[in-house]
Amino acid sequence: MKNYIFIRSLLLAGSVLGLSACEEQASKEKELEKKVAELQEALEKEKLSETSEKKEQEPKEKPETSEVKVIHPLSQRVIKTFDPGILGFGTKDEAYKKEIKDWARAAAKGSEKSIGLDQRMLPDKIGPNGEIIKGKPRIIFEEEEFLEQVLALSRSGGDLELPLTITESGYKPEEAAHLGEAVAASYTTRFDKSLAGRTRNIELSAQAIHNVILGTGDIFSFNTTVGPSDAAHGYQKAKEALNGKLVDGIGGGICQTSSTLYNAIDQLGVSYVEKHHHSLNVGYVPNGRDATVSYGGLDFRFQNTAGVPFLIKTIVDKQNGTLTVEVRTSEKYMARIRGQN
Repeated sequence: MKNYIFIRSLLLAGSVLGLSACEEQASKEKELEKKVAELQEALEKEKLSETSEKKEQEPKEKPETSEVKVIHPLSQRVIKTFDPGILGFGTKDEAYKKEIKDWARAAAKGSEKSIGLDQRMLPDKIGPNGEIIKGKPRIIFEEEEFLEQVLALSRSGGDLELPLTITESGYKPEEAAHLGEAVAASYTTRFDKSLAGRTRNIELSAQAIHNVILGTGDIFSFNTTVGPSDAAHGYQKAKEALNGKLVDGIGGGICQTSSTLYNAIDQLGVSYVEKHHHSLNVGYVPNGRDATVSYGGLDFRFQNTAGVPFLIKTIVDKQNGTLTVEVRTSEKYMARIRGQN
C-alpha cells in the first residue's frame, strides 16, 4: 500500500511541475517515466514474493488414504486395522513405517495375552491304536513382505491377508505304520527310582515325546512338544540344577529326558537349532553330553536333516530305574538314515 501512495505522489508532483514550469517538462519527463517504471517493477516483485510466502505457509494437503484391514488367512478374521492418514502416511513416512514394523514384530512374537503369529511345529504322533494324532504345522509370519503390502495399500486402502508360510510335517500318512520297524539309534540313562517326584517327572516328559513322528525337514522343539512342566500338568517337586546349585523345583528331572533324547538323536544326521548345557555336571550322562531345558526359556531343538522320516520312542523302566530313547524308522529307510547309500 505504501508503494501505491508513493507512486501517486510522484505522479501528482509531475503534474504540478508541468503546470508551473512547462519549459522543464520535456527534460524531466523521461526521468520521471523511468522512475515510475522502476517502482512499478519493484511493486510487482513484492506482490509475487508475498504470494509465494503465503503458499509456503499454507498446510500441505494430505494424501487421500483409507483403512487397511489385516485378515488372518486361517480364521478369516480381521485382527488389525491401520488408518494410514492418522499414522502419518504421506507426511511422516518413516514414522509410519516404524509403526507397521513394530506391530509386525510384536504380533510375530506374541505376548502373555495373545499367541504369536510365529508358531513352532507340534509334531504328529502315533496313538495307542496306531492312529495318527495330528499336531500343528510350523508357521512363520513374513514381516518384510507384510510391510511392503501395507505400504502398497496405504493410499487406496483395502483388505490384506497376512503373509504366512505354513509348513506341514515332511512325511506321508501311509509311511506312519512302518516307522516303528527298525531301531536306528538308542540311548539309555539311569535314575534313582526311590525319588518319587523325579521319577514321575521323567515318566511324564518321556510320555510326551513317545511315538512322535518327525518328517524330513521337521524342526522338533522339546518345550513345545512336552508343554509346561508345572503342578497343573502333574509334575512334582524334585532336585534340579539352577545357577550352579541343586535346588528343589517343580519338574526337576525333565532334563534327563531331554539329555537322553539328545544322546540318541546325536547318532543320526540331524542339525541343532538350539542346545544348552547345565550350569553343573549331571550324573546321568557324561560331561558335556547334556541338554538342559526350561519351559518358557531354554529349549532343545533340532531339525531332521537325516533325509527320511523317523519315530521317537521312549521306554521308562521304573523297576530298574532306566530311561531309554529309541529312534526308529522303516526297514527300507535304515541304510539312508545311517548315512549309507
